[in-house]
Amino acid sequence: MNDYVVPLCYLAASGLFIVGLKGITQPRTARRGLQAAEAGMLLAIVGTLIQKQVVTYTWLILALVIGSAIGTAMSLYIPMTAMPQRVALSHAFGALAAGLVGTAEYYNREPHLSTFTAGALVLEVLLGFLTFTGSLMAFGKLQEILPGRPQVYRGQNAVNLALLGVAVAAGVLLVLDPSRTLLFPVLAVLAAVFGVLLVIPIGGADMPTVISLLNSYAGLSGAAMGFVLDNKALIVAGALDGSSGLLLSIIMCRAMNRSFTNVLFGAFGQVTAGGPPAASEERPVRSATPEEAAMLMETARKVIIVPGYGLAVAQAQHKIRELATVLARNGAEVTFAIHPVAGRMPGHMNVLLAEADVPYDQIKDMDEINGEFTQADIALVVGANDVTNPAARTDPASPIYGMPILNVDSARTVMVVKRGMNPGFAGVENELYFQDKTLMLFGDAKAVADGLVRELEASVRA
Repeated sequence: MNDYVVPLCYLAASGLFIVGLKGITQPRTARRGLQAAEAGMLLAIVGTLIQKQVVTYTWLILALVIGSAIGTAMSLYIPMTAMPQRVALSHAFGALAAGLVGTAEYYNREPHLSTFTAGALVLEVLLGFLTFTGSLMAFGKLQEILPGRPQVYRGQNAVNLALLGVAVAAGVLLVLDPSRTLLFPVLAVLAAVFGVLLVIPIGGADMPTVISLLNSYAGLSGAAMGFVLDNKALIVAGALDGSSGLLLSIIMCRAMNRSFTNVLFGAFGQVTAGGPPAASEERPVRSATPEEAAMLMETARKVIIVPGYGLAVAQAQHKIRELATVLARNGAEVTFAIHPVAGRMPGHMNVLLAEADVPYDQIKDMDEINGEFTQADIALVVGANDVTNPAARTDPASPIYGMPILNVDSARTVMVVKRGMNPGFAGVENELYFQDKTLMLFGDAKAVADGLVRELEASVRA
């Protein structure tokens, strides 16, 4: 009977994965999409557990308990603001699993490996260990355990390419002759080292693209594992993960006006060391208190809020939603403008706003909202920097020139909530801050938002 049940489980799981991937493309259907994908994963696990090759469940149950405990702890104790770090860790765990399975399969089958299986194993191990260490480096940068700025040295690209070339050469020799067992640990170690060297020269501005690219590598490693194990569900899931991650990386690069070559080898995103540039100290800016800003907001009829990483750091999403509610109660039309690379991963701002129960119809992406800034009385920028910098349109010498940005400078008044005048992850000053229409609200985003809410509510009661 298993001859029929297992393929049916895998077929249903593959269909649910596709439905789930389609569902998460829209906020309104994202919850159902995730539920479909979860059901698909459950069916895939059940189909695997009932296969004839499973002779005992002791170790499987132990692994299930340990994995469930880790997953539950992560879901309960990692805040939504740290979702990029959690995603990076998930990539690392999945890739490590693929690499370890590939290692076990190689040593288990080594005398009888076919050329095709050896090739799939090499790809699985290479991408698995590369993604494992690369994802750990991404986690370290996002968590600020490691320096967020690029770590570069002379001849770095040549060293990286040479290392990758040696790893690929070892893989090719293993495919031609799988009995060369000494080459296998060489392949695994070089792949792991290359994963470290691949990510450390990449700065914070490119981290969203790095995460989606690592997701693609993890998916491809899983697909290769599916070919090794003759597991149809793994092949489909890995292919979906790999292709969607690759397409997302391309979309992210277009959104940043960047190429894959620049992302991987350009050391873009270097933060200026030692505080803001001297020029920012010499150029005057207009600042305002929450009380002064609230007076302007009282008469605003259209307000566009632009969230960024500063909102995530301050965990200000709930206060900003409360501010939007107060503004709407005062008669203002409030919308949220989302840039595709705002935050530390694709969809980071959408996740935070959804967690704060911001209605889906108030959240608009860049292409949808950019034409509305000219009608906005106030554009409130909360912790976003490079994605609002007009230099991307006007300064050909700027490293972000050509990057599509949110047209906040078209609003009648711009308010920027920011701790100080430090540049963003691109390491350049934001020309928006020095415009006559811009008011700087210096301070923690959550505290500033709380002050705005209190002042607005007080004025309404008065």
